[in-house]
Amino acid sequence: MRVLVTAGPTREPIDAVRFITNASSGRMGFAVARAAARAGHQVTLLAGPVAEPPPKGCRVVHFQTVAELKAAVDEHFDACDALVMAAAVGDFRPERVRPGKISRSGGPVTLRLVPTEDVLAGLARRKRKGQIIVAFAMEAGPEGEIEAKARAEMAAKGADFLVLNTPAAMAAESSRACILTPSGQALPWGQRTKDELASEISALLGQFGSVP
Repeated sequence: MRVLVTAGPTREPIDAVRFITNASSGRMGFAVARAAARAGHQVTLLAGPVAEPPPKGCRVVHFQTVAELKAAVDEHFDACDALVMAAAVGDFRPERVRPGKISRSGGPVTLRLVPTEDVLAGLARRKRKGQIIVAFAMEAGPEGEIEAKARAEMAAKGADFLVLNTPAAMAAESSRACILTPSGQALPWGQRTKDELASEISALLGQFGSVP
């Protein structure tokens, strides 16, 4: 299979030296890319700004902003058999980027944040028969409640699977997560290392496609 994996955080510039981002380490997406490559799949990894070196055996494309990630997904989606959307995509960006470096001597600064583009929006219309989309969601609250919210998101994005975890997973070595399908669960809730969860995701992909 040709597997497209996104990983890491996004960065949205405030001025020439500052940005807003999130605490994603990229470990989850890198673990998925590593597991898929070990399984013999052809892996393209879209990697955000993280300190960890990308896994071997993958073609790597780097991104910073949500717009750059969206452009890369748009470019590579049609050629892939499966998309695993593990990147922690920022929901907001500064409305405008200030030129140069904002001086502290100028006093308080007010930032107006606007929503970013939805990277997965519109891909369902381009999805061909047999193509797989694995989405990710991070929600806080009782498991039953966040599952209902995640299922609505999965339906809206045309995803075949959705990996649901909690904010405690951010930058952690392990996470409590489950994998949802439109009608049930492909993997029940449990605490797993990210490598273990990645192996479960790779195994799901293997059920739907053959290794070239």
